[in-house]
Amino acid sequence: MNFKGLTSFLLAGAVATTVVGLAFAQPAPGQMAPRAMPAAPPANTFTPLPVPPAAPSVAPAPAPAPGPVAQPSGEAPGFTPPTPAPQPKAAAKPKPKPPIREWALSDDPTPSFQPETFFATAVASERYAKIVDAGGWPKVPGNVGPGAKGAAVAALRRRLQVEADPHENVGPGDSWDAQLAAAVKHYQARNGLKQTGVVAGATLRAINTPANVRFKQLASSSQRLAGVNFAFGDRYVVVNIPSAAVEAIENGQVIKRYTAVVGDVDHRSPEVSTRISAINLNPTWTLPTSIIKNEIIPKMRRDPGYLARSRIKILDGKGTTIDPRSINWGSEKAVNYTLRQDSGTHNALGSIRIQMNNKHAVYMHDTPSKGFFNRDYRFLSHGCVRVQGVWDLAAWLLEGSGNWDRASLMAQIGKERQDLKVVRPTPVIWVYMTGWASADGTVHFADDVYQVDSIGLQADAR
Repeated sequence: MNFKGLTSFLLAGAVATTVVGLAFAQPAPGQMAPRAMPAAPPANTFTPLPVPPAAPSVAPAPAPAPGPVAQPSGEAPGFTPPTPAPQPKAAAKPKPKPPIREWALSDDPTPSFQPETFFATAVASERYAKIVDAGGWPKVPGNVGPGAKGAAVAALRRRLQVEADPHENVGPGDSWDAQLAAAVKHYQARNGLKQTGVVAGATLRAINTPANVRFKQLASSSQRLAGVNFAFGDRYVVVNIPSAAVEAIENGQVIKRYTAVVGDVDHRSPEVSTRISAINLNPTWTLPTSIIKNEIIPKMRRDPGYLARSRIKILDGKGTTIDPRSINWGSEKAVNYTLRQDSGTHNALGSIRIQMNNKHAVYMHDTPSKGFFNRDYRFLSHGCVRVQGVWDLAAWLLEGSGNWDRASLMAQIGKERQDLKVVRPTPVIWVYMTGWASADGTVHFADDVYQVDSIGLQADAR
């Protein structure tokens, strides 16, 4: 297949596109389970791939205590037989180790989405099409790090040469050096990985991703961006869903990048372009009909006290509170009512919500489940975006809208609900970019968790 011709056609067609909004084709969702990541070695240390630990051995359970023993003939009454030796106790199971994080937020001040992103990404897809048509790049056979020599190092050097990032320009050879370590760290940075300088684990998997897959990511992303008509301004917010990250951008630079939790594969975060208009403090949460039908009703059948413990009220059309015991949970009549969770730290939205009007009824918010931010795989929500550091983001959005800062906002936790108007409504866009290029030509990648990249599917992996 001639990929160069395909991308040229894509670039020409996309430039002529005048569609307003986002074109986002979503096939039937498929379950993608998070992958367990091996431990990333410390910087400048080379270690072989980790070997899975053997299952802990468990000693046999102690035998049951013996029952009454009949007295042998001729023994005096009250004779007690010898006590059997105590059996060893079962070995305690080791506590599970915390998951190893191999992914990292980029520290690049360049926004992932800027006015030049579409054109730069389309041009990059054309360059990667040429790489595919030329046969792709070699596979690195195993871990490579400081002190390594031989075929694996030679393959790594050739692999980086073929992709031809100007910051990863290493010469041929079969031994490790400082220049190669710097190139690996740059590769890791533009792929959302921790900059360890060692090729192992997630870095090895990324570097061995075939060239045609990388082409597909760039071409598919540029196709989705072709229909975008976004009002870039001096200040705007970007959520790149595959990166599970939020960027606050001012004067063309990322002033803060935040870790996020986005929609899972069955409840995908949509592509959205709108404006942030208000900050809601101590919000209530009105449950969507889909959650009432698919989650609340089954839970109430098993556990009639669930709503009360979760502080969720049932309201009729007049706003009157309904006793959950009066509803037939064996049916789906509950969807005819409004279910609203009281405000508070227990609330699914946490203590703050960033309001952005859109047809999907999604927004950015706090969360009581803050442990999810520590995971590499953060595709866990019902479609909204949970933001780590949301209080800082809200304070930035409210600049010029009163004397609000992070401390004064957090001082309102647990008090009455407040809706704070953003005097300068801030443009916000949620995009789905699995491959994109910056204005300087640097190419970045993120996993296609939703499995929507489609261009080039018929090609052989090379």
